[in-house]
Amino acid sequence: MNAVRMTLHVNGEEQEILFHPYKTLLEVLREELNLTGTKHGCELGECGACAVLVDGQPLLSCLELALECDRRHIETVVGLQQGDKLHPLQSAFADLGGAQCGYCTPGILMTAKALLEQEPSPSRERIREAISGNLCRCTGYQQIYESIEEAARRMREAA
Repeated sequence: MNAVRMTLHVNGEEQEILFHPYKTLLEVLREELNLTGTKHGCELGECGACAVLVDGQPLLSCLELALECDRRHIETVVGLQQGDKLHPLQSAFADLGGAQCGYCTPGILMTAKALLEQEPSPSRERIREAISGNLCRCTGYQQIYESIEEAARRMREAA
C-alpha cells in the first residue's frame, strides 16, 4: 500500500507527514510525529488513554484513521503546556495527586479540557459523566474529580 502525504494541524503547528493510510491517528501521533504523551491503551476504544481533542472535541485516537483528520485541528497533551507554564489542569493534577502512575492522565486531561471549555463550572456529576470513558486503575477517581474541580476554579479566577 502506498504511503500518503498529508498536512496535519497538531498543537497549533502544521505538520507535513508521510504515512500509510491504514495508520490510526494514535499511531501517526506517536510513531511519525514522536508525540508520545498520547498513550497506547486497549486500542479498542474502551480505556480513553489515547484521547485527544479534534476540533475541540474529545476523540479516541486509536479508533480514528489519520486520513480522517485532514484539515482538522488536533490537540494532544503535549499542547497543553504553553512555554514553561503548565495548563491549570496539569498544575491541579500535580498539586492534588490526580495523577498516580500517569498512564491514563493524558486522556483524562484532554477530556477534562474539552469539558471545562464548554462548561466553566461543571458539577461533580457532570465531571464524572464527562470522564466516564477514561479508565484509571490507581486513584479511585476522587483525586481526579478534585483536580478537575480545582482546575475549573483556577481557570475561572484567571478569566
